[in-house]
Amino acid sequence: MSASQQEILSKPETLTARVLPFPLRRLVLTGFMGAGKSTVGRLLASRLDWEFLDLDNHLESRTGATIPELFSLHGEAHFRRLESTALASALGRSRAVIALGGGTPEDLTNRLLIEQTPSTLAVFLDAPFSTLFDRCMLQEISRPVLADPVAAALRFERRRPLYARLSRLTVDTSMLTAEDAVEAILAGLNQTPYSRS
Repeated sequence: MSASQQEILSKPETLTARVLPFPLRRLVLTGFMGAGKSTVGRLLASRLDWEFLDLDNHLESRTGATIPELFSLHGEAHFRRLESTALASALGRSRAVIALGGGTPEDLTNRLLIEQTPSTLAVFLDAPFSTLFDRCMLQEISRPVLADPVAAALRFERRRPLYARLSRLTVDTSMLTAEDAVEAILAGLNQTPYSRS
């Protein structure tokens, strides 16, 4: 680590200004399950001295129910409305790294909320489906969507262009550790044109 990097890290109050050269108030991480949105998001928020917010957790705390319960009790259409409301609430925060649910960008309302919220930049954490699937299996977290790998791969192929279109920055995480992904995001932000205020 260079002396200048050590200086920045020793002064967290200067990190945001040094790393983010445009008026940015929130970063939104998108990608399929297993892409590392929550893990990378926490590390990135810590590096920036920002808040980290996982949209699924935010939605669960707002409703008092788990995501599977919301799906089961009310169906997907109602869940997506609740998700949009939770997203609007999350985007009202400043100095925040927000990790979206994998399906959040499928809804046009959600994409418009992100695109039209000033000082917001979306980052797509990308990797091949096979890599994401393997990561999810290693995590040993119940993911009903992955019970049928063929259907999950089709879902991934349908969502991937939406992630890419929504995002101003794409980071291929397939060969990166979470720490390396954070470094790639920070480096990419310095090279990303940004005009929205």
